[in-house]
Amino acid sequence: MERLQADGALVQLSERFTNSAAFGALFREGMDLVEETAAYLDGAGRTEAKALDRAVSLTYATESMRLTTRLMQLASWLLLHRAVKEGEMTLIQANREKTKVKLTAADPGPTDTIEKLPQQLQDLITRSMSLQTRVRRLDTTIHTPPTDRMPPIGNPLVPQLNALKAAFEG
Repeated sequence: MERLQADGALVQLSERFTNSAAFGALFREGMDLVEETAAYLDGAGRTEAKALDRAVSLTYATESMRLTTRLMQLASWLLLHRAVKEGEMTLIQANREKTKVKLTAADPGPTDTIEKLPQQLQDLITRSMSLQTRVRRLDTTIHTPPTDRMPPIGNPLVPQLNALKAAFEG
């Protein structure tokens, strides 16, 4: 996490992100995708699945489960970070809770099998993977501990000066 000096106080960019318009847009996009997927799978998707041959029907069932799992994990992550935004929990608490969220869960199967699925399901899978990629990137940015940016204590030349001194004293 990068830190900036502003008004004499350290401000964590990760904490600022949850209060940003970008997070609000990401949150809405994620929740809208969850709702759209649920509506599709309960409506048009169910009808489309019945028209598929047996092998593709099995792929449909598998991929719709993977999609649902992926979206539920992403929704959990988004809800945790909204709780940070709302002041219901700290980023440290969210970091502990997010260990239960699996952002690598349920990657889709091979492309050649996905291509046999109805176009709308393919689109939902693609969009969920795009969202997952962005959330993974943000998760790494937000929850990776800051690197130690403090300079070493003392003069960094002391070890070399001591080695020279030892070499010429003996």
